[in-house]
Amino acid sequence: MHPLFERALRGEKTERPPVWLMRQAGRYLPRYRELRSSYTFREAISTPDVATEISLLPYERFGVDGVIMYSDILTILDPLGIEYRIESGVGPVIDQPINNHDDLPDGFEAMDTAVGYVGELLERLSETLGDDATTIGFAGGPFTVASYLVAGEPTKSHIPLRRLRVEAPTLWEDLLGVLTDATVAYVTYQEAHGAEVIQLFDTYVGHLTPDAYREWILPLHQQVLDAVEVPTIIFARGMNGHLEDLAATGADMVSIDWMIDIDRARDELGPAVPVQGNLDPVELLGPRDRIIEATNDVIERAGPRGHILNLGHGVERSTPPEHVATFVETAKAFTHDTD
Repeated sequence: MHPLFERALRGEKTERPPVWLMRQAGRYLPRYRELRSSYTFREAISTPDVATEISLLPYERFGVDGVIMYSDILTILDPLGIEYRIESGVGPVIDQPINNHDDLPDGFEAMDTAVGYVGELLERLSETLGDDATTIGFAGGPFTVASYLVAGEPTKSHIPLRRLRVEAPTLWEDLLGVLTDATVAYVTYQEAHGAEVIQLFDTYVGHLTPDAYREWILPLHQQVLDAVEVPTIIFARGMNGHLEDLAATGADMVSIDWMIDIDRARDELGPAVPVQGNLDPVELLGPRDRIIEATNDVIERAGPRGHILNLGHGVERSTPPEHVATFVETAKAFTHDTD
């Protein structure tokens, strides 16, 4: 693991923030688009040679301190035996969504059998990176994955899943339980194959009320994050005002979206909780001087202790690669007063 990354995860002061970006190996990179012209998305993530090259693109081009495996939150559906496809202009589509208990998977396949390509990818990344960058694995959180399973496609407000909670609470609970059990197996599999950090993305869970989150989802997040010994990061959007619930998951670090100033987020969480984030991704669409100013502002607001610089969500596809370079270079040029 990159030494700065490790120290930030432990909440220590660092001379500069370690830096990486969510969705950093995506459609804004010309080489990525070139590779994807020969492979579908699912082919690309399940072909270790291709997934390795794509994962490493930001490290080789920008020198980021963390490399997240090129994969998808719905990869967990493979061991569950649930078919899905990626439809252009729509996103993930599940032709047989879950509407009743008969639709629930009755277990999951061994990870080596179902997603062995993920293990091979992580092994390759770990061997290539050594201590020069941190190898990051990830999984989707149970609420976010369940939203796709119940609706059959992306939804804006996740009404189908939220409606299930009030109309069929037993089915809701059983579905989330199945997903959590499979996710525990998935993240422990990643750890065994070289992941040095696990990030749990339950991106959509902020659509629940705080009480519903604490009752239904928080115990599941705790279960997933407690399953691994490597450091963990939790990310969910729209949790401002009850960020302390994310800290209660037991994650080593809370990743912050862009909809709150990071110094205010630190006030909510308390000084002992390390944070990741949280530049608004659209700032990378602006001119160089603005990117530098906005990046430095986030770093200064976050302070020198326990901070990994990132975006508040993923890189926008229209972002010029040279703007990402400016973001990373600004982080690496920054020097905290750590006296």
